[in-house]
Amino acid sequence: MSQSQDKPPWIMERLGKVSQSNRKFDVEFWQRQGSTAIFAAAWEMVVEAHRWKKKSESELAFQRSVESIKRLRG
Repeated sequence: MSQSQDKPPWIMERLGKVSQSNRKFDVEFWQRQGSTAIFAAAWEMVVEAHRWKKKSESELAFQRSVESIKRLRG
């Protein structure tokens, strides 16, 4: 049995009116997910927003640049 089959998935639900909700549930949910899941969700939103703009996903990449700053002694 694989590890994913050992434990049933956990489920979090919030019931109530949106107008009466606060961010406590959202904060707890994302803290349980961990940083890897948070980054993956954020990247998924970036890709989806890029698609809405009718742009190619191949354009998406982290900018990589190197810069050197030197102090002049005078």
